[in-house]
Amino acid sequence: MASLSKQIRKSSKLRKKLLATALTLSLVAPVIGPQVGFADDQGYTGEEGAASLYSGRGAITTYKIAKAEGQPEIEVATQDRILEINGKYFRDANGSKSLDIYEDWTKPVSTRVADLISKMSLEQKAGLMYITTHTPVADPADGKFVTEVNANNVINKQMRHVIYRLTQNLGDIANYNNQMQQLAEGLELGIPVVITSNPRNSASTDYTNITNAQDQHTFWPGTLGLAAAQDVEAVAEFAEIARQEWRAAGIRKVYGYMADVATDPLWARIEETFGEDPKLVGDMNYEIVRGFQTETLGKDSVAITVKHFPGGGARDDGQDPHFANGSFNIYPTEGSMEKYHIPPFMRAIEAGVASVMPYYAYPSNDSADQGLPWHSETEQFEEVGMTLNEGIIRYLREGLGFKGYINSDSGAVAGSAWGYLVDEDGNPIPNAQKVAKAINAGTNIISGGANPEYVIEAINSDLLEESKLDESITYTLSEMITLGLFEDPYVNPAEAIAAANNEENRALAYEAHQKSVVLMRNDKIDGGKKLIPLTNGKLKDVKLYVEGFIGVAPGRNNPNPQKTINEESAKQTAAFNADLKKMLKEKFPNITLVESVDQATHAYLYIKPTQSNWDNNPRIDVNETTGILELDRIIEIQKAVPTITAVNFTNQWLINELEPNAAALIGTFGTLQEAVFDVITGKFKPVGKLPFAIPASTEAVEKEVGDVPSFAPEEYADFEYVNKNGDKYEYGFGLSYSDGNNGKAVGKPDHADGKK
Repeated sequence: MASLSKQIRKSSKLRKKLLATALTLSLVAPVIGPQVGFADDQGYTGEEGAASLYSGRGAITTYKIAKAEGQPEIEVATQDRILEINGKYFRDANGSKSLDIYEDWTKPVSTRVADLISKMSLEQKAGLMYITTHTPVADPADGKFVTEVNANNVINKQMRHVIYRLTQNLGDIANYNNQMQQLAEGLELGIPVVITSNPRNSASTDYTNITNAQDQHTFWPGTLGLAAAQDVEAVAEFAEIARQEWRAAGIRKVYGYMADVATDPLWARIEETFGEDPKLVGDMNYEIVRGFQTETLGKDSVAITVKHFPGGGARDDGQDPHFANGSFNIYPTEGSMEKYHIPPFMRAIEAGVASVMPYYAYPSNDSADQGLPWHSETEQFEEVGMTLNEGIIRYLREGLGFKGYINSDSGAVAGSAWGYLVDEDGNPIPNAQKVAKAINAGTNIISGGANPEYVIEAINSDLLEESKLDESITYTLSEMITLGLFEDPYVNPAEAIAAANNEENRALAYEAHQKSVVLMRNDKIDGGKKLIPLTNGKLKDVKLYVEGFIGVAPGRNNPNPQKTINEESAKQTAAFNADLKKMLKEKFPNITLVESVDQATHAYLYIKPTQSNWDNNPRIDVNETTGILELDRIIEIQKAVPTITAVNFTNQWLINELEPNAAALIGTFGTLQEAVFDVITGKFKPVGKLPFAIPASTEAVEKEVGDVPSFAPEEYADFEYVNKNGDKYEYGFGLSYSDGNNGKAVGKPDHADGKK
């Protein structure tokens, strides 16, 4: 939505607020995304690649009482922490040699939590109000991941929630969990650790990125790929399988999935969404919650934190609120929040989601009327970040009936507390005051920092009542007890590795890759036959040239982004091409590969443009800015021989130059190349549908309405791209082998009928 950004810059009120927040950029501290850790260098990190195999390093000894009728499993790292009372066993969390109420699993959760809170100091309560990233580094001598030095926040700051962002095999993660729990077991009160992660079962540009490798999580297509398959039951299968893996490795909380609706094509984080249809986004989030958490949260569950309330997709110029220039949500369409952005969160709440994460942004009063209760007689919204916004959180609880807890986004109560960084005179607002604002507004746990001292300062300064802490940690302690962490926080690395390598589960993941492939064009060549499928009968006459073009995005604060794009894209492209040819020779030996276009009768080109949220430069052109360094070469090959062109859509790329000269066009979404070739060779009939519309041009992106889906009646009428054959690439478009070029969008939702 570029046009509105120009209007906003004319608004003196918003301009003043943006200038004020820009002055505080030096305070913005959350560092998010893949981080260097204790694995060996993994090299190529695209669809294929090697990851460290499980070696058993970091394993610890534990003592267990097996689960039996009327007896939960009890597991400890120190044997004398097991209590036997009247033939039943309990975990002596505080080492008192007697059974406290909070240690008694026969008592109701609420009774146990109340007892524990009564025993806690202010410092311990404040520690439970924070969650921060913990990056372990293995000791090369003994493989120990957790030491007193690198777990300082758990020991000295009384924190018990950590975010784990590394990409490791599940055995290493399990041993990391066990060491963390062993450390916590020896501390006062013995409160266990909750390990949280962003989604980790697919490729990702900016967050936890895995590969298709042994000992890692099963590798699925991206969320856009799941949306392209439009198979809600398959998402339920995925969530159940992922839950087993996460639970086995000791990760008990997910920072995700996203219920955001993709309404601004420039937004880099569209990659993490389920597309632009609010109903499908909601249905898939419902299954994600039920699959990870199970029908009722319990000892086998992994808790879900759905994000980013009230919908992060309503962007302006694609700018993200991790940055000051994207610090607001604007809703130019009357009622768009309740019509398009809120419904997926309602489905997650219906499924019983444990927690909700508001976004950094503040709601702009330049928005059209959204029908929510107004902040005041003159202002629709309080223009402070959603995490600090009492009206937004009250609507979540009272308007939508949410009963769980509110988890801030990383840094949203610190350097990214947009609208609440400086006072009216331009003076920085103290951190303790920000913390008090967020907690009083209804936030229950603060992410992205390790500053419990601010909570204590807020209480000592009478900005915050201690009862508000008790209210918040009641939620999180109840979750810990319900998850069974007070009885058995330990996991078995062997079971984690077995979960990772379950062949039936991997087969289901592979089928999801096949279903994610969208056939977008399929021309007739060679006497009127469609190019795809290249069945065995056709392949005898085919000499195929293959080449990939892989884009790599620069990281945050990169001093020379284009230099990094050029160098890293070239490296990744070379590695990808070697892997692609190796895979084809092994999996598709009936395909004759040639080394040059001159020798070829056909070509296959794979185009993977990339933009990162962290370089704060929204763009969807397919050229050197998104890592596609040889666009002219791509077009040259397309013109030389009939070419199957596959494009990986993490965003709604502008394909004006890629599409016209292709003989066949395929859309992928973090999809394995083997699955793409299953469709190309007829092993799997294409069923995928576009999870979003493809924009017609830069002008269409300029004119689109940033808070509605492409099929909404309010959207710009000529938004969708029309291909060479007259097909409109609207939401839900996807061909089968037999489809004619009639532009039919098979998957177009019924609720789009009112459009245009």
